[in-house]
Amino acid sequence: MTPAEIEALFTRSDGAYAFARWGRPIVPIVFGVDDKTLETVKGAIEAVVALAGHKMAETDPELGANLMFFFFREWDELLELPDLGRMIPNLDTLVGKLKDADANQYRAFRFDDQGAIQAGFVFLKMHSELSRLPAETLALGQVVQAMLIWSDKAFAEQSPLAVAGEATILRPDIAGVIRAAYDPVMPVTASDPAHALRLFARVQAG
Repeated sequence: MTPAEIEALFTRSDGAYAFARWGRPIVPIVFGVDDKTLETVKGAIEAVVALAGHKMAETDPELGANLMFFFFREWDELLELPDLGRMIPNLDTLVGKLKDADANQYRAFRFDDQGAIQAGFVFLKMHSELSRLPAETLALGQVVQAMLIWSDKAFAEQSPLAVAGEATILRPDIAGVIRAAYDPVMPVTASDPAHALRLFARVQAG
């Protein structure tokens, strides 16, 4: 992966470079799935966190859980969840926009004073093509996209996953970027495209 390709992963549609990683241990919670799927999602989280060299914990001192996955059939179901409107500003308006766009997924993040990811919310409407994906593929793809603040265009044309034999795996180039992003010498957030050159150097060193 070239420096330009890495830069593109974090360059948004408006041209701004925006990168952030988790600054605290990840504490996941999953809503709306059976026990088997729950284990699949948590397994994907554990695998990607281990790849990054980051940490997980039993509880977050401020939020309890800080990475929340919601599986549901209709966007309106979110409006019935207690306290979600307190965590997601203007939830009513957001749900309306997602319905109008016929979206099947949405991710939202909160950040701490240093600009690192403090909390993540992953919303997956399963009454769509998402329901046809194997649970392992869906979980891995969503966890990868929740580990960093990627560009809104990052995976529009190519998935972060690849097929190896009968298994679906994380693409090695994307795995390298995640590992580099969580290197202790790297900043938790960046808005200067020169950050991509530093990521490239860490990928090469790895």
